[in-house]
Amino acid sequence: MHGFCHVEIPTTDPQKSAEFYHQIFDWEINKSEPQYIQFTTPDNEGGGFTTTSKPAADGVILYIKVGDIEKKLQEIEEAGGKIVKGKTGISPEFGFFALFFDPCGNQLGIWSRT
Repeated sequence: MHGFCHVEIPTTDPQKSAEFYHQIFDWEINKSEPQYIQFTTPDNEGGGFTTTSKPAADGVILYIKVGDIEKKLQEIEEAGGKIVKGKTGISPEFGFFALFFDPCGNQLGIWSRT
């Protein structure tokens, strides 16, 4: 009831961001508004790429659930992202995380149980 319902990711280039997140995380992209491209994740969560705020390397960090962190980090680099922190253990019960910059300069995280 009180979870996230919409996430906006700042970008300097909505098209570039849409292509990156579709390629890396298989997000469905709606390009009906070129200056505010919307996305839907495989879990049916949604949001958009906005140019009304600037990409940021610090602040709130969103974590995207993945199956294989090492594989996803490789894909991120190949698609123009930059690894900030490689696969790092949290604890046996909480799994692992890693941090990256997307091509427009936002810092995000990925998380996996294994």
